[in-house]
Amino acid sequence: MHPVIVLLSALLPLTPSHAQDPFAWLYSGRSSVQADTAGGKCPPECDCPPTFSIAMYCDARGLTAMPAIPSRMKYLYLQNNAITAISDSALVNATNLAWLMMHHNQLTSDGISEKAFSKLERLERFYLQHNNLTSIPRNLPRTLRDLRINHNNIEKVTPSDLEGMENLTILHLHDNAITDMDASLKSLTSLTLLDVSANKVPKSLPEQLHQLYLDSNSIASLPEGFLAAFTQLQYLRMAHNQLTDTGLPSNIFNVTGLVELDLSFNHLERIPLVSTALQHLYLQANRIKEFTLGSFCSIVDVTNFSKLDTLRLDGNEISQEDIPSDSALCLRLASSIDV
Repeated sequence: MHPVIVLLSALLPLTPSHAQDPFAWLYSGRSSVQADTAGGKCPPECDCPPTFSIAMYCDARGLTAMPAIPSRMKYLYLQNNAITAISDSALVNATNLAWLMMHHNQLTSDGISEKAFSKLERLERFYLQHNNLTSIPRNLPRTLRDLRINHNNIEKVTPSDLEGMENLTILHLHDNAITDMDASLKSLTSLTLLDVSANKVPKSLPEQLHQLYLDSNSIASLPEGFLAAFTQLQYLRMAHNQLTDTGLPSNIFNVTGLVELDLSFNHLERIPLVSTALQHLYLQANRIKEFTLGSFCSIVDVTNFSKLDTLRLDGNEISQEDIPSDSALCLRLASSIDV
């Protein structure tokens, strides 16, 4: 017999388990991580990794009801199931939750109890997009910072729906059926990102917004000074509307704070006047017939050149030949101009 084989056979413990796995001795000395059962055991239909014991993964398990939740959990993933309701007792033990992911379920507004979230005093992120909700759930935790409730069937937002949500910074309401919002968002004093695309434009918006998305709202015109109140606004997206030149006051987008402006897929025939501080301008798929250099730069002061990096004009009625030769001086920082 080969001497190496003899040596290995001498080292192998003679036990029934090793008869099945002759190399078990190589790893039998390693200690396994024990499952954390503090606050309750992990339900059998979910996964609670021992190395990350504060997270519970129940996504895409075919669930139709809420599972039992150990109190130690901070991150709960329930997306891509068929859950229709949240009872008063479903989350009563989940007092440490910071993230609750319930997007892509079958939740209805009637199925969510009025006191369902009463024990969630630390929740910061709640995802409810792609459900069957017709209204914003009542009594949401005031600790929320990120609420995503887009792609539902919500028709109305009232001031009481978001009352006391001073910590909310991100709100996704796009792709609902909202026709009545009035001044419901004015109390959200920390809100920096608001997406209300594919709804009706709210009459009154929080003035401290940094990002505002108004795509697909059938907007044909904007009032004078529309952006004057938004002194911190950096990103404005109004693609897929019905904006026309006559519906836009001449200086409406000439505000120094804007970094990105998206007016693509509208009915504009001229390039609107924008600030030289603007970095990204999207005007594709309009009806623009000429390239007006004065929209970007001061013709008198050539030192005040545009900061534009991205300019999209493709899908209009102009070609590369329509861009004047002196545009290189004005748009000297542009890395991409699509015509």
